[in-house]
Amino acid sequence: MTTEQFMQQEQDRREIRGLVDAYAYCADRRDCEGQMALFTEDTHFVVHMDSHAAEPTYALDGRESLRPVFENLNTYDRTMHFVGQHTLRQLSETEARGQAYCIAHHLNYVEGGQKLMIAYMRYEDTFRKVGGRWLFAERILLVDFTENR
Repeated sequence: MTTEQFMQQEQDRREIRGLVDAYAYCADRRDCEGQMALFTEDTHFVVHMDSHAAEPTYALDGRESLRPVFENLNTYDRTMHFVGQHTLRQLSETEARGQAYCIAHHLNYVEGGQKLMIAYMRYEDTFRKVGGRWLFAERILLVDFTENR
């Protein structure tokens, strides 16, 4: 590997991690348009509310199909998505695969106090470089368990 290839690979790794972080940032700020812009037009988004279930809870195709999912965050008064370790398992010039761990806090103010749901989850991601920019081509959300307080 040449120095130039190494430097490009390192830049790609930083940009992909920035994409993963931008997803959480947009979610917590209710920036639906910004969050949708992180995905390819033909994206595939799959949710397993139980990571051990064979069949997904739902699957969506296309960037516009993500709108109701991201707008659903408005049902919470506040959220905080903490992105932990992120591992790239494959990286080429135009495609990458990786996994990110996330702890997502969902807070509502209810009569008599607060209600907090915490989801412990992983994302299995496929990234594609489009027009010089890394985007999510596929995002598979796997909820390992939740906690209610």
